[in-house]
Amino acid sequence: MKIAIMGTGGVGGYYGALLARAGQDVTFIARGEHLKAIRQGGLRIKSVNGDFTISPAAATDNPADIGVADLIIFATKTYQTEEAAGLISPMIGADTMILPLQNGVDSAERIGAIAGMSHMLAATTWIYAAVEAPGIIGHYSKFSRIAVGEIDGSDTARVQAVFQTLNTSGATIELSSEIQKKIWTKFVFISAISAVGCLTHVTIGEFRNVPETRTILAEAVAEVSAVGKSRGVELDNDILDSTMKFVDAGSPEMKPSMQRDFEAGRVSELESMIGVIPRFGREGNVPTPVMDFAYAMLKPAELLAHRARDRKQEGPWIKKS
Repeated sequence: MKIAIMGTGGVGGYYGALLARAGQDVTFIARGEHLKAIRQGGLRIKSVNGDFTISPAAATDNPADIGVADLIIFATKTYQTEEAAGLISPMIGADTMILPLQNGVDSAERIGAIAGMSHMLAATTWIYAAVEAPGIIGHYSKFSRIAVGEIDGSDTARVQAVFQTLNTSGATIELSSEIQKKIWTKFVFISAISAVGCLTHVTIGEFRNVPETRTILAEAVAEVSAVGKSRGVELDNDILDSTMKFVDAGSPEMKPSMQRDFEAGRVSELESMIGVIPRFGREGNVPTPVMDFAYAMLKPAELLAHRARDRKQEGPWIKKS
């Protein structure tokens, strides 16, 4: 398959590198110093499972350079979704598939509204990876797992082809007929711990055993679960218990990516990770008091981060064709 990685951050960079190492035709879309470093020295992966370098690595900041792709792995931050989706049209042909590997629960709909829903698959991933320096991706979790499926859960030749291609990477790949359940089950966990982590400014190991904080965390889990169910997602009845067990099993040093961005004063995924729950809750008449509070308390700092970014007068995320 001809594969384009739209967003060569921790997630897109790591999975793209695995696919390139396996012999797939992969081009990385990046910008700035990151792009420069990839072009000069390849894309370096520093992983708990073993370091490697893709060199030379095909990389560009202009999707038109790539031409029509078979598969676009869409891995930008969620606040870049609409901008990036508007720039991938030169890579989209009649049979191009788009696989979102973003946080949140509405990526396929947001991308598909611009690029066309007929191109969209659905997916979620479990991984801990980040850009350490220009041209260098750090991969810190023993696991790297992707669940993929058609949005409606059907079994098609194209999703089978993507499943087989992703399987060449060496990551754990699951073809799911219940992909919305997979996406929301992960989101229940990551949304709740992002809210509590950003409010407390401590690691998961430091807040999960404080009784008062644990109660708030459980209430957040219950709210996100209720919102998912109100949208027709058939989450397991024991999702509160299973999610709290997952919290307890996590590394005590863990901080979700949104929290790391928030604490660094960077623009974060507040809207997609937390703000979406009050919004969906209002649509479904589901009360979400904990997530309402978290969103209201975190929004002022998020606005400051946006203003700071705007003052830097950064250029577009990638070149337009």
